[in-house]
Amino acid sequence: MSTTPAPREMLVLLGAVARKQYILLRRYPVNTVGGLLAIYVFFALIFFGGRAVAGAAFDNSLDSLIVGYFLVTMAFSAYQDLAGNVMTEAQWGTLEQLYMAPVGFGRVMAAKTVVNVAFSFLWGGATLLLMLVTTGRTLSIDLLTVVPLGIFALASVVGVGFVMAGLALLYKRVNSIFGLLQFGFIGLAAAPVAAAPVLKLLPLAQGSYMLQRAMTGGVRLWEFPLTELGILVGVGTAYVVVGYLVFRFLTRRARQRGVLGHY
Repeated sequence: MSTTPAPREMLVLLGAVARKQYILLRRYPVNTVGGLLAIYVFFALIFFGGRAVAGAAFDNSLDSLIVGYFLVTMAFSAYQDLAGNVMTEAQWGTLEQLYMAPVGFGRVMAAKTVVNVAFSFLWGGATLLLMLVTTGRTLSIDLLTVVPLGIFALASVVGVGFVMAGLALLYKRVNSIFGLLQFGFIGLAAAPVAAAPVLKLLPLAQGSYMLQRAMTGGVRLWEFPLTELGILVGVGTAYVVVGYLVFRFLTRRARQRGVLGHY
């Protein structure tokens, strides 16, 4: 058992996970650049196609489209990195080594989650910059507002990612459900929570609603009602906690069946 203080252990672990993520991105530059290019090209098709069809009327909803696409891009990245990395570790045969790590499997997954969300913001920020340059629009980007709202919006997606990661360990082939949920995120980001408040309990919905108000309307974090902030934090935290507990349960089932490291 390591005698290193827990905070220092976590910093070392976070550094190691971030370094691994960076090395993978740098080692496969075509895949990295291609992924960002594919995201941008898809937006460009929507933008230029929408203008060709709807003309000036399309510009009325353009700011909302940019914010929604920015959030969905981050959600895809956080979701894919978490669930996808667990499936990849199982394929590589290194998942069992992570399970036996001295710092504990829970801390490893926590570090992976933090790093994945951080990289998701990098992907989202790069995409947002490209969208703003392409469209010539300007948005209110107050980092003290956007970052906290984005973190808790992505927290609900992370919770779903934990569940999918656990299902992948137990049942292996869940690609159809994996892809289906990504399309679901698009609908959730556009959910009309103002008209149907119950939708605020779904992943991404409340976070998207508040980011729209912050980035298109200039509303600052401290200007939101406490009830709105409470719903965002509560929903995001609940999804992460429940998702992680389900992941641990499914991981134990996979160990009991002897299929944790098999693919």
